[in-house]
Amino acid sequence: MIHEMLHGWIETWFHWVESGGYTAVVILMAMESSIFPVPSEVVMPPAAILAAQGKMTFSGVIAAGTFGSWLGSAITYAVARWFGRPLVMRYGKLFFCPPEKVERAERFLERYEAGGIFFARLLPVVRHLISIPAGIVRMRFGIFSLMTVVGSFVWCSVLAWYGKGVAERNPGLMNDPEGLIKAIKGESLWLIGGIAGLCALYFLVLKLTARHKSA
Repeated sequence: MIHEMLHGWIETWFHWVESGGYTAVVILMAMESSIFPVPSEVVMPPAAILAAQGKMTFSGVIAAGTFGSWLGSAITYAVARWFGRPLVMRYGKLFFCPPEKVERAERFLERYEAGGIFFARLLPVVRHLISIPAGIVRMRFGIFSLMTVVGSFVWCSVLAWYGKGVAERNPGLMNDPEGLIKAIKGESLWLIGGIAGLCALYFLVLKLTARHKSA
């Protein structure tokens, strides 16, 4: 039943991208960057395929995805900043943000600060939660926005680039949503692994630097 429901959602999101163009990309990526379970893997690659077909532009798709990611993050940041931690911890589970996930994002932000916002945009789970602790601790909105935009641009570019490449090698995937998702995940594992490696290296440097300062 759950599988059928997810399949229905995926087909709906694909249809939105195909019929709504840039506006749909902005809305879906805003949802992905807030509390709604919309995977960016079912938004950016199909949009890149449409761009390859001449229905949109590649740069426009990346710009729409980046703006949508920032918009969703900014809204979540504002809500968390306005209502505060107690309300988020109490009612977050109703919006797919249980306390343990929020606490994980808080620890991540406390440890890595502004740089953590950038790298959070490249990591699953933390990506759509990091705006909550940023709002709670009242991080400067300008810094938060800058790191969010840069990180989102990188992630959207990666997904769009892979979507375009997969489409060129596998024509007709717009008619097979699940096949496209499998193809994207399968062909992008090494690059996502490389990004994860860069993140790990960055965090290691911060940790060693912190130890050095303590000494």
